[in-house]
Amino acid sequence: MDKQQEYVLRTLEERDIRFVRLWFTDVLGFLKSVAVAPAELEGAFAEGIGFDGSAIEGFTRVYESDMLAKPDPSTFQVLPWRSESPGTARMFCDIALPDGTPSYADPRYVLKRALTKAADLGFTFYSHPEIEFFLFERKPGPGEKPVPVDRSGYFDHTPHGLGQDFRRQAITMLEAMGISVEFSHHEGGPGQNEIDLRYADALTTADNIMTFRLVMKQVALEQGVYASFMPKPFAEHPGSGMHTHLSLFEGDRNAFFEAGAEFQLSKVGRSFIAGLLRHAPEITAVTNQWVNSFKRLYGGGEAPAYVCWGHNNRSAMVRVPMYKPTKGQSTRIEVRTMDSAANPYLAFAVLLAAGLAGVEGGYELPPGAEDDVWSLTEAERRALGIEPLPQNLSEAIRAMERSELVAETLGEHVFDFFLRNKRREWADYRAQVTAFELDRYLPVL
Repeated sequence: MDKQQEYVLRTLEERDIRFVRLWFTDVLGFLKSVAVAPAELEGAFAEGIGFDGSAIEGFTRVYESDMLAKPDPSTFQVLPWRSESPGTARMFCDIALPDGTPSYADPRYVLKRALTKAADLGFTFYSHPEIEFFLFERKPGPGEKPVPVDRSGYFDHTPHGLGQDFRRQAITMLEAMGISVEFSHHEGGPGQNEIDLRYADALTTADNIMTFRLVMKQVALEQGVYASFMPKPFAEHPGSGMHTHLSLFEGDRNAFFEAGAEFQLSKVGRSFIAGLLRHAPEITAVTNQWVNSFKRLYGGGEAPAYVCWGHNNRSAMVRVPMYKPTKGQSTRIEVRTMDSAANPYLAFAVLLAAGLAGVEGGYELPPGAEDDVWSLTEAERRALGIEPLPQNLSEAIRAMERSELVAETLGEHVFDFFLRNKRREWADYRAQVTAFELDRYLPVL
């Protein structure tokens, strides 16, 4: 037994923890949990906990359903909202097949595989997400419009506002679980908030995002409100994105930094951006996986709808933030397409794969877009060579279907299931008669 496993078992005893929740996610990014007694944990470390994989979205077929959840002791944390004795803790799991080999259906393994490929090239992949979400007075029922908890706007400071108290309690809870928070503030929409996590390696960040979403739901529940990561709940207000800063390190050296280069951005950094741009259409179904995701991308504001990059250009898909002379190590790029309802394991895997394809292939970075891309005409965008991102889930699916890069990154099993699930979602959506159609056509036709 290694030291981390020994630490977990010792902590359970010292802190009177009687329940340990083992967490993992399905292919769509929904959190799954099984609780075990501390006495079972030594066996779980050694052999895993068996469960029926056929009951989990995208995991396996009925006739090959046995799977094992193997807890990762490095992710052990006591749940602060279960602080009364006896306590409850959690660990993320890696999913294995009965013979102990990693499951091809486990999103965490998909990301680990991509990170191993980066490591073979000498790189460590870091990410830092800015996570936006809405707070509503209650969970809306079928056909009911959501009611935001306030009417505040960007950076508004509302004395005794619920959002302020919410963010304070949520951040306290995140930090109690070892998740460092960099900034928090009210966002542009009514009831909309943003909390930015401190940068970490991509696997830790993906685990942190899964924890973050649960903590926001939990704190909202305690405060009698409802937290939602739906990308675009209001037509007239900005949607919720998850702008994510990315960087590659070679040991302790930032591979994106080159003193004296334009924007201090190295050849590796420029090729990484070029990879993201070239493969943008085919990875969009993963970074923006819901029908509703595309309402945000085509809703204007600061949401990117076009494949381009820029320096401090917030309408571009990829932004190179302003360089700080004393902070070469902080040189990074910001991907602005992804929303906070993505599966972070799969999204980081395809972003890394696209960027590395650019680095390995020596892709040339096209000129940056320094205009507000939204304000240009279609003809002006065409003249600049700026292509649109997929405009709906159907277009994104078609681009992904043809992608060798995404198929290889996700693996055949996840790739096939994901596409099947998304085709079904699009078919269900197309069959709906919307309120827009009823309001517009019934009175006149």
